[in-house]
Amino acid sequence: MAKIKRREPISVFLLSLFTFGIYSIYWLIKTKDEINQLGANIPTGWLLIIPIVNFYWMYKYAEGFSEKVVKDKSPALWFVLLFFGGFIVLPIFQYELNKHIKG
Repeated sequence: MAKIKRREPISVFLLSLFTFGIYSIYWLIKTKDEINQLGANIPTGWLLIIPIVNFYWMYKYAEGFSEKVVKDKSPALWFVLLFFGGFIVLPIFQYELNKHIKG
């Protein structure tokens, strides 16, 4: 069974805010590894630092999150939230990951 770490959604937001977004990059990479353990195919986090290619990475993250965590088949919605919401929407993603831990 995949191991998803429980994190407090408000902590994810505050740490991202106080580190000027650096924690959000760390969080994305750590949760990418956890979602990949569930069977997703999200590529390496190094793609996040390459302009234009990072859009592809974010879409693949949203796709894996949609299929393996929330199971709603709406990767475009999650991509739009991630792209336009930045670290402000990360607590929503973490909340969904935490729900996945319970059941």
